[in-house]
Amino acid sequence: MKIQFLGAAGEVTGSRHSVEALIKGRMTRFIVDYGMFQGGREASGKNMEPLPFSPKEIDFIVLTHAHIDHSGLLPRLCAQGFSGPIYCTDASLELLKILLPDSAHLQRADVERAERKKKAGKWRGDLPVALYSMEEAQLALDQCVILPYGKVLNVHDGIDLEFRNAGHILGSAIAIMDIAEDETPKKRCVFSGDIGMKGKLLMPDPALISQADVVVVESTYGDRLHKDLVNTEAELIDVITNTLDARGNIIIPAFAVGRTQEILFLLIDLVKRDLLPHLSIWVDSPMATAATRLTQHFFEQLDKESQATFQWYKKNPSAVDLRFIADVEESKALNKIKGGAIIISASGMCDAGRIVHHLQNNLPRSQNAIIITGFQAYGSLGRRLVDKATKVRLFGEEVPVKASIHTIGGLSAHADQAGLLDWLRGFQSEPKAVFVVHGEPEACAVFAQAIRDELEWSKVVIPERLHTYSC
Repeated sequence: MKIQFLGAAGEVTGSRHSVEALIKGRMTRFIVDYGMFQGGREASGKNMEPLPFSPKEIDFIVLTHAHIDHSGLLPRLCAQGFSGPIYCTDASLELLKILLPDSAHLQRADVERAERKKKAGKWRGDLPVALYSMEEAQLALDQCVILPYGKVLNVHDGIDLEFRNAGHILGSAIAIMDIAEDETPKKRCVFSGDIGMKGKLLMPDPALISQADVVVVESTYGDRLHKDLVNTEAELIDVITNTLDARGNIIIPAFAVGRTQEILFLLIDLVKRDLLPHLSIWVDSPMATAATRLTQHFFEQLDKESQATFQWYKKNPSAVDLRFIADVEESKALNKIKGGAIIISASGMCDAGRIVHHLQNNLPRSQNAIIITGFQAYGSLGRRLVDKATKVRLFGEEVPVKASIHTIGGLSAHADQAGLLDWLRGFQSEPKAVFVVHGEPEACAVFAQAIRDELEWSKVVIPERLHTYSC
């Protein structure tokens, strides 16, 4: 069996792993995840790269979850000739119905905006290219096949697939693949996808897997520890209270799927416990609005504490003034609010969408606060803010950064180093190979060494992009 790492190798985005196995005399190929590269100029080039093999050679795809860095190029792959099934959970499919068309729409909008600027003589360099259309996004959705958690399905001759809950976002899964190759013992390959934090809001704890021959594990925060929930809450309360006392606004860039819902539940819960006063919250992201409704639909997949918080809010709707912004004019109207607002908006890395307008309007004022709650890739606007940039360029203008910037890592949807090691400890014996992916170089290196030191596992590999490894 061979695994080729086509993305998320030495970086966080672009997750896609190709597996080849000889079964009944025929070479079988499948791919786990097919995500978009994000952050910086290099991402565009990588997204346009052809595969080192024909998409028609792929028998099926396994999707661990719906985030764009894991799913975002599925429509392009289908348009290029992949016609097999895409296996995912029910909640992942419902999220894909929101995310993929929105991605196609944003790409088309970027192209049209650039074309207008070029026509006006205000565009330099190459024009952006839409990676796929709305119709191609629908093509990918039509190829999705739902596999519920805990059910084992024979997806191909000699290959069984099972999903377990990864506790990352709604529908996120750990993929367990039992592969019976010719003339070799059956191998169990476990792909972690993105592993959630133990004891976090909304999602249950990630499932533990007892046995594997090959493990592909993420390492987004493999080099650090998150604050625990108590300290995270204390920091959040402090920032919000001080900013509201100063008559400022709180701007929270948040991924529309997962993070926005988690922040909402946490804020409501803090009000419920009288740790925060009555709040005025605006969620300015049509996608986040749709994802929040979907979270309610999959109510039973949430953890018990979040279910209780949601039930309390339904009985006490006036405790939080929560508004979901629908159209662009309503979004623009938020710029008139000079204080007292909490605005949650996408994108999570601040590179596109309505959040950029809110940052342009709120960064220059020292009484405001920007709360960063998720990973910020190299090259992204969010990363520049985290790295203490004193000014940023937005819509062709230099904007001074006078608002306070707060990074609250305890709200991450990813497990930290301790959480990832705890998940790996669930394996009752050492796997024959562990591949550390989905992390920047330092995070991968530190986490790989932690596995060697803490678990005393010997075969730990940090794969290089486009390299192939025999297992």
